[in-house]
Amino acid sequence: MTRFVDRGAVFAGWVGLAMAAVIAVSFLLVIPIEPVIWFMSPFAGILIGYYANSKSDRREGPWSRILANAAWAGLVTALSLVLIVGATKALFFFADSGYRDASLGGSVTCSSGPDCVYARYLADPDGPASLAAQGVTDTGSFSRYYWTQQASTLGTLFVVTFLGGIGGGLLYGVLRPKSPAGRTTDGTAAAPSNGSAPPAG
Repeated sequence: MTRFVDRGAVFAGWVGLAMAAVIAVSFLLVIPIEPVIWFMSPFAGILIGYYANSKSDRREGPWSRILANAAWAGLVTALSLVLIVGATKALFFFADSGYRDASLGGSVTCSSGPDCVYARYLADPDGPASLAAQGVTDTGSFSRYYWTQQASTLGTLFVVTFLGGIGGGLLYGVLRPKSPAGRTTDGTAAAPSNGSAPPAG
């Protein structure tokens, strides 16, 4: 046990980091279906919040400790997910070469980086009108618009995952197994309520 959270919750935080990496890499790089990340993020939070207390064997103890465990694991998981997704998007944004499959019209003509991302948006039939409505007129204004949108998206992703972690802690608190009567969570005999020592044996 640490001062603020149980050791099991610290371990769960590392598990949450690994889980966030698997989710982000799987659905941004391996199978690029970003909406799946949104679908999975609250469930990932719930799972890690529950696991933080299960790993800590938090059968007894105050709700504040259960929620602290869940909050820590949920925070690490949410922050990891946001950082990995954000870093992946930044990589694609600043390293875009303009390549497109021939079935999509071939490569776009652009300078590598933000200019190519901007050109992709302009190549969409509704792109020019949509961007103009947002005041986007060049690569600079497009970059500001793009990252403002990404910051909002990543912020929401963080909140959804973190709140999922808190929800997992609440779920554990309701469903947690109880210690056997007369025993503490470490298996030793509990002291009688009158303060006398427990019977030997």
